[in-house]
Amino acid sequence: MTSTSTKYADLAKRLVTGIIGAFCVIFAIAYDMWGFFAVFLITSVLTQWEFYKLIKANGIIPLRTYGTLMGILIYTLFFLASSGILPDLDWFYVILPLTSGVYFIKLYKKDEKKPFTNIAFTFLGIFYVALPISLLSVAAFTHGHYSYEIIIGLFLILWASDTGAYFAGIQFGKRKLFERVSPKKSWEGSVGGAILSLLFALGVSHYFHDLARWQWIVISIITVVCGTYGDLIESLFKRSMQIKDSGKKLPGHGGFLDRFDGLLLSVPFIVIFLKFCMKY
Repeated sequence: MTSTSTKYADLAKRLVTGIIGAFCVIFAIAYDMWGFFAVFLITSVLTQWEFYKLIKANGIIPLRTYGTLMGILIYTLFFLASSGILPDLDWFYVILPLTSGVYFIKLYKKDEKKPFTNIAFTFLGIFYVALPISLLSVAAFTHGHYSYEIIIGLFLILWASDTGAYFAGIQFGKRKLFERVSPKKSWEGSVGGAILSLLFALGVSHYFHDLARWQWIVISIITVVCGTYGDLIESLFKRSMQIKDSGKKLPGHGGFLDRFDGLLLSVPFIVIFLKFCMKY
């Protein structure tokens, strides 16, 4: 198979996977808040498990099951608290003693040469993956009720940024954005992603009215900047692990970390922005 044929085959797989994935995510979000809860709980678990699998392949021994269960607990508490189902926020204090359990478990592991390195990577999986995805619940209930518009709009803008960057990079990419970390990413790709993201933000603001147009535009800017850095940070992680893709579960996209890397860094900033908007 020629390189051109291979490129088109990869593009076809990328498009098919993207369309099917986007349909499933949008359908679950639009269905109701429990559809939202389910789809991102699954996303959080699979992404966090993939993270632990990658670092374990490099000789690090995190507590995969315990760390993933902690991620599930944090995600669930954020959802229940944001939706108002759990009005008493004292339940969040349960997280503190449970995180201490990591130290106790590692204390009784006899043959580990670097237990605190393993502990650190266990917590990194929680803070890098589970916590940002958990914050989506805060964004979804910004107005005090479930808003599928905010979440769908956020993802449409994020996907537009990724898609614009991908095609603009292939077509026009010459100037390297951050060659030391990611040789394929270019300034032209970033500009293409920013333009398409902004266009989608304007389109979203026309149909979705839970946020003002200027707020959608700001979310677009945050997504482009933080999403690009999120992509670069994940590239740095993969380079340090000496791997190309985080996985092969999503044909044409790599793994779940490859697909959601921009989201992981964007969401905390978007949530802070939305919180300040609602307050002032």
